[in-house]
Amino acid sequence: MLKLVIGNKNYSSWSMRPWLALRANNIPFEEVFVPLYTDQADKDRILSFSEAGKVPTLIDGDLTVWDSLAIIEYLAEKFPEAKLWPADRAARAHARAISAEMHSGFVPLRSECGMNLHRPIRAIALSDDARGNVARIEEIWADCHARYGKQGPFLFGAFSAADAMYAPVVHRFRTYAIPVKPEAKHYVDAMMALPAFQEWTRDGLAETLRIDRFEDA
Repeated sequence: MLKLVIGNKNYSSWSMRPWLALRANNIPFEEVFVPLYTDQADKDRILSFSEAGKVPTLIDGDLTVWDSLAIIEYLAEKFPEAKLWPADRAARAHARAISAEMHSGFVPLRSECGMNLHRPIRAIALSDDARGNVARIEEIWADCHARYGKQGPFLFGAFSAADAMYAPVVHRFRTYAIPVKPEAKHYVDAMMALPAFQEWTRDGLAETLRIDRFEDA
């Protein structure tokens, strides 16, 4: 069986992405939890799974895949029936482009609005760059809805790899009370209604381990 090594569900947005891709598509896997930012023993345990020393890491027999997007790409190839990427070539290219944009971009928003499900919901003053990130994400969500909304409630109709990549943003918007324009709000509602998203959220809220460096925002 596949093994997915993840960090704290309360904090680890990168772990959430491949976990959601697996769970939302009912792909069996063993979840291996390693607490983040604790002691050397936990750091060594992560290194025992991947020399990169980071989570998430997917283990499939003798194969190890690290990095969220690389894991999702591997899953898409191993489980084509899950249809993690759209079947249409143009839509598939679009999905990969916005997934790569999430993977490498939106640094100001990430820095200023760290994922923390326990955090009391309240707004903070965002920088101009972070507000620009929010506007761009809303634009992506609204554009996808305009193009593919008739096929279903997610970015490309049915749940896809792109949704796995953008799911943690829904938590960030909620936690930091970031208003979402009506043309993008439907996507927030669809994601929050997804059973796999709800399961991750419940598990994250049930965690008791506190990481002080993430509790200051």
